[in-house]
This record gives sequence, C-alpha cells and structure tokens, in this order.
Amino acid sequence: MSERNVLGGELEPCGTDPMTGFFRDGCCSTGPADGGSHTICAVVTEEFLSHQRAIGNDLTTPVPAYRFPGLRPGDRWCVTAANWLRAHADGAAAFVVLASTHERALEIVPLIALREHAVDVPSDASGLSD
Repeated sequence: MSERNVLGGELEPCGTDPMTGFFRDGCCSTGPADGGSHTICAVVTEEFLSHQRAIGNDLTTPVPAYRFPGLRPGDRWCVTAANWLRAHADGAAAFVVLASTHERALEIVPLIALREHAVDVPSDASGLSD
C-alpha cells in the first residue's frame, strides 16, 4: 500500500538535490524508526533556518555521518513536524509542499496551519531567500 499525503493522495517526492527524507529516498516517508516524524516537506527560508539554529536544530552545517549536506534557502527538506510547528508558532514557518507532506504530520500539526504556508514550488527556488 502506498503512503498518503495530507491531501489524501499518493505521497509525492519532496526533493533529491539534496536527497531528503528520513530514509534518504527523496520522500517524507516515515516508519517506527522515525521518532522525530520527518514528515513535512518544507521549502526552507533563511528565517526558518535561523529559527531552527536558535532552538538547537542546526540545519545549515553538514553532518556526513547522517548523509546530511547542510541546507540553504530554497532547498526542499523533510523536517520534523514538531520543529515545524514550533517555527509556525514563533512566526518563522517554512513553506510547505502539501502533496509531498506525509499524512502522519497531521498527528502533530493541524492541516489549517500547513495550508497557511502551502506553496507550489517553482523550478528555480533560489529566490526564496529574499
């Protein structure tokens, strides 16, 4: 059975450059080993990355042992639902690709919050740092 997104459809890939996902398969797939619920497909901004660094979740520094390249504004990445929700509450939420966000994110984050930040990602997302 295929995994579902928050819209009820088949979970679409989030990103492959850099390769994202708890399983580093390009999707925000999840399972019992994913205790952090890396289920939200975010298009990160400088504001979001700064917020995450401020709460102790540095997403900009590479960690090769976890095949983590470090992120730049415009990258698509499967972030944890709890940290995204905290950023949302603090006014620093990243954009969200709903079709690529796993339905399990709804166990932590209300759909209305995700919809507030939903985007269709342009093929060139480099301008998202402005």
